Amino acid sequence: MDTAPASDRPGDQRQQEHPPYAEVQASAEFGELRRAHRSFAFPLTIAFVSWYLLYVLLSNYAGGFMDTKVAGNINVALVFGLGQFLTTFLIAWWYSRHAAAKLDPRSAAIKSSMGSDA
Repeated sequence: MDTAPASDRPGDQRQQEHPPYAEVQASAEFGELRRAHRSFAFPLTIAFVSWYLLYVLLSNYAGGFMDTKVAGNINVALVFGLGQFLTTFLIAWWYSRHAAAKLDPRSAAIKSSMGSDA
């Protein structure tokens, strides 16, 4: 049985060193950070999943179209498939630029404000 006062427990001391996370989550700065992330991530996710589903549906139901030769032995299906890889890398690159420009400074400001409140 733990007979030490609540203030002497290590976990309680840790809670006193950092501001409550619920307050940070409710702050306007955190809301702006969340909006900046969601306004970028959600539309791109929807666009990419739609693009992928278009590729899958065309592959399943429009075989004649996907088999159309573009140049030599390269057909529409191959172009679409390689386009999937290209868009994946482009989205990752674009997100890293967005995060560095918009998300990282805001999260660093929130982190520093949490450290200064202690």
